[in-house]
Amino acid sequence: QVQLVESGGGLVQAGGSLRLSCTASGSFFSVDLMGWYRQAPGNQRELVADIRARGSTNYGDSVKGRSTISRDNAKNTVYLQMSSLKPEDTAVYYCYATIQPTKWQHNDDYWGEGTQVTVSS
Repeated sequence: QVQLVESGGGLVQAGGSLRLSCTASGSFFSVDLMGWYRQAPGNQRELVADIRARGSTNYGDSVKGRSTISRDNAKNTVYLQMSSLKPEDTAVYYCYATIQPTKWQHNDDYWGEGTQVTVSS
């Protein structure tokens, strides 16, 4: 069974930094896309950033220039380094991955349970 386990959320002051981590665990053939979405109360879930296995990245407009996504393919882990945090960055951050369960199956989408990030003013 595939799981995405997130860590690194918490409370930080405005202007501060935070690093989120997410590791894919379980039995699977390969991991393609890994990334982060976030959802604040009353808002739709939005893309923060994602990264392909070969390293190409994509950032949401709200964090562009303030965040860096990276991954360690050997550890099936994705990292999100966020800086210059603002109160409007407060949200639950969800890890996301597209994972090929076996060599003979198509990719499936997986989500983590979410980790709370709160930025105080």
